[in-house]
Order: sequence, then structure tokens, then C-alpha cells
Amino acid sequence: MAVVLPFQPTPFFANKNRAFWRLQALGWGGAMLLRAMSGIANGISLSFLVLVLISTITGFSITLILSVIYRQLINRRPLITWGVTALVLPIAVAFYAFIDAWVNALYYADGTAGVAQRFIGLFYIDATLLGAWSALYYAINFFLQIEEQNDQLIRLENQATQAQLAMLRYQLNPHFLFNTLNSISTLVLLKQTEPANAMLSRLSSFLRYTLVNEPTGRVTVAQEVETLKLYLDIERMRFEERLRTSFRIDPLSEQALLPSLLLQPLVENAIKYAVSPQESGAEITIATQLIGPNLRITVSDTGPGLQNPGSDNRFAGVTFDGGEQVSTGVGLANIRDRLAQAYGETHRFETFEPADGGFAVLIEIPFERREAALPPAQRVPALAG
Repeated sequence: MAVVLPFQPTPFFANKNRAFWRLQALGWGGAMLLRAMSGIANGISLSFLVLVLISTITGFSITLILSVIYRQLINRRPLITWGVTALVLPIAVAFYAFIDAWVNALYYADGTAGVAQRFIGLFYIDATLLGAWSALYYAINFFLQIEEQNDQLIRLENQATQAQLAMLRYQLNPHFLFNTLNSISTLVLLKQTEPANAMLSRLSSFLRYTLVNEPTGRVTVAQEVETLKLYLDIERMRFEERLRTSFRIDPLSEQALLPSLLLQPLVENAIKYAVSPQESGAEITIATQLIGPNLRITVSDTGPGLQNPGSDNRFAGVTFDGGEQVSTGVGLANIRDRLAQAYGETHRFETFEPADGGFAVLIEIPFERREAALPPAQRVPALAG
């Protein structure tokens, strides 16, 4: 049984200022504890802890100043960043060592070593502390900057993918819209107002669907089938009995998700290359079923198949006649591109001629159901102090 945490964990660096202060407190607190334990282990009196406390507060304060300076340097050219750091760090170490030496000289007033001797002895210890702090500061910030750049790259790639998907989806409407409006215009000229009004109504419903659904969104098989039926009702007014359709939808596949309007250009292709060129028309069959972890979709027709002189253009999405482009349909190339964008290598797209003739397109995509969206993982900003 899955265990649900009573709280939502947040990344350590989600709040850069809070993370900085936590690391400051943890780092300098650890250094103070280490020096205190070392002094106690060597038999030094407990009053030595006062020196350790003062040294820790001094180092803590100096690194706060360094963080302000480093924050201004980290995004500069490397020569400026490392050049200024090489100048600032020794000055900070010298100041730190001077404060430590002066406090030690006051504490050990009866000692033989002066401030200068103590300064030399403490310089290396303080240089180790501030050097390690500076290295960690730059290392953490560079790491977070790389993570942020990766996040930006991923976001840009996602935006490019979404834009390409939207472009492919928007290619679906012009050819169909042109044909439908042309048919409506013909009906109006023939003064057949009732069929023209019916076609306009269905066209309005179909276009409303394309506007409501996002270009990169996914719909269920049941929704896609309803949209196809609406589209076919419009085309049936043009072709009448010549356009025959059959839906074989497995009930188990009705809730499977697929890209919106994925099947419409397949049916449009079948109408164009199977129904339109034949006086007897053709039958278009749309079938869906679950095959293991995949959703299989088949769109077939009883047309002439690849024997049609213009059938090669099914794959290119355009029709040529005497070297001139005479169609703006998107064809199968659009579907192939959309599937590649949406599913990468985890899809199957095949065209073939069934044994009893005609033409068929087979698509297999991973079976997915609509679930509640989970909040996206939050990436962390750069730590700056």
C-alpha cells in the first residue's frame, strides 16, 4: 500500500536566501564545533571557547561580505571573476587572520608571541576556511546555474515541440474548409437553402470543436469518433450514397487518449483517393482496439488503393498535375510528423493494401487514460546569498 506523506517536501534550494543562511549556519557551526572539540581534546581550558566563538563570528561576517562581492562577479567574464576573486580573497584572509591574532594577543597577554607571530600562524588556518568557503560558494552557484540553463533548454524544447504540434494541427482545416465552403456556395447558387443551412450548422459545430480543444491536447477515442461522425456528416452531404462508413470501436478502447483530430486527415485522404474518384464511391472503416499496452487504430477504405494514379501523393500530402500543385491537403505526412512529435519512438505507423483490396493505415500508440494532473516538480533558482 502506498504511503502518502502528510506534507509536500520542497527542494533544499527552492528558496535561495533560506538555503544560503542554512548553509552558513551549518558550515560555520560545524567549524566552531570542530575547533572547540579539538581544543578540549588537547586539554585547553574551556575559556578558549570564547576565542573560538569570536573567530567564528568574524569568519561568518567576512563571508557575508564576500558573498555580496562574489554575487557581482559570478556572471562576469572568467578573467574578471577569477582575477578579482584572487585579489579579494587574500585581503579577506589577512583581515580575518589579523582579527584572530589581535584577539589571541589580548587573551594571552602574558605570552611571548606578538600579534605578528600569531598573524603568521593563524593566516594558514583562516586561508583554509575562507578558501574552502569560496570554493563551495562558486561550486554550488555554478551547479545551480547549469541546472537552471538545462531547465530553460527543456522548456524551450517543449515550447518548440508544442508549437510544431500546433502548426501540424492547424494544417488540418484549410483544405476541408475550402471544399465545404465551396459546396455551400454551390448550394446557395442553386437556391438549395435547407441543405446549405444544414451544412453550415454542421460546419459551425465542427469548427467549434477545433477551437475548444487545444491544438496540442488529447481527447478520448469516443470524443474523436464523435468528431469524425460530425465531419463525415458534412462530407456525406457532398457525396451522398457514395460515402459509406463503418465504425468498429472496441468498448475497452473508448477511454484511450490520442492527439486531437488525429484521424480526420486519414478519413479526408480516404474520401479524396477512394470515394471521390469512383462513381460507386467507397466504404471507409475506422476500427480501434487494445493490443497489449498499446492502442491500435486502423483506417481503411475499399478504393483502388495504390493503383490510383494519384495515390503516391497520399504520402506527400499534396497532389500534382502537370507539375502544378492543385491540392493543399496535408496527407499522411502530417500524421507521421504529429506521431513522431507526440510519441517519439514509442509508436507505429504503417500503410498497406489489405488482401481484399483498398488501402489501410495502421497506427499504434501507448495506451493512456485521462488522469488527474500532478503538480510539476519545481526547479530551484541559483543560490546567490
